[in-house]
Amino acid sequence: MRYIEGFVAAVPAANKEAYRKHAAAAAPLFGEFGATRLVECWGDDIPEGKVNDFRGSVKAKEDEVVVFSWLEYPSKEARDAANERIRSDPRMQALGDMPFDGQRMIFAGFEPMVQEGGTGAAGYVDGFLVPVPEQNREAYRDMAQKASEVFIDHGAVRVVEAWGDDVPDGKVTDFRGAVIGEDGEKVVFSWIEWPSKEARDAAWEKVMADERMKHDPANTPFDGKRMIYGGFAPVLDVAGNLAEQSAQPMPA
Repeated sequence: MRYIEGFVAAVPAANKEAYRKHAAAAAPLFGEFGATRLVECWGDDIPEGKVNDFRGSVKAKEDEVVVFSWLEYPSKEARDAANERIRSDPRMQALGDMPFDGQRMIFAGFEPMVQEGGTGAAGYVDGFLVPVPEQNREAYRDMAQKASEVFIDHGAVRVVEAWGDDVPDGKVTDFRGAVIGEDGEKVVFSWIEWPSKEARDAAWEKVMADERMKHDPANTPFDGKRMIYGGFAPVLDVAGNLAEQSAQPMPA
C-alpha cells in the first residue's frame, strides 16, 4: 500500500516563486530517496471557519498564504527510509533556508484508506483535514468511498482519503491542533484532484445535489464543525522522474 507524507505551511505571499523553486530543487532528492510524487498547492479559496480553518492551523499571518502539499511513497517503510536520508544528506542542507517559517509547518504520515481515480497532474485541488473518532474508522471509510464515486462521476480525476498514522506533536502547531483533536480521534488528510478550478466550481453544485450524498447528520462519523477545507492551485506537481520534471515551471 502507498503511504502519504502530508504538509500544511504558511508562506509569505511575496515568496511564492522562491517557495516553488525551493521545492523544485528538493524534488530530485526526494525522488532519489524513494518518493514517487511531490505536489505543492498554493492557497486560492480558503474560507474562514467558525471554529477552525486552514489559516488557523498554521497560525498564518496577514501577508501569508496557506500551502497544502504531499509526498507519495510506495510504502511506509520507503517513507521512513527517506526521512532518515532527508535528515542526514548534506545536499538537503545545501538547499539553503526555507522561504517560510518551518516552526509553523505541520507534517505527518498517513495511510491511504480510499484511492479512486487515475494519475496525472492536477489542475486544482480541494484539501481537507478531518477529525474522526478511532472507532469510526470503517464507518468513515465507507462514507468516503461512496462520496469519492460521486466526485469522480462529476468530473474529479482523483480522490484520496488517508488515515493518520504517524502524527507527531508539534511545539507550535500540529495536525491534531489544526482540527482541535480530542482524545481517541485520528486526523484524516484528504484531497480531491480536478482538471481545473472551473471544473471544480461547476462540479460542487452537482455533487451536493446528488442523491447519493444525502445522509442523516446525526449519523455522520465525525464532527463536521471541526473539519477544515480549502481550494488550492498546484504550483509544482511532479511524478515518476522527479529530477527531470521538477525543472519545468508551472503557471503562476
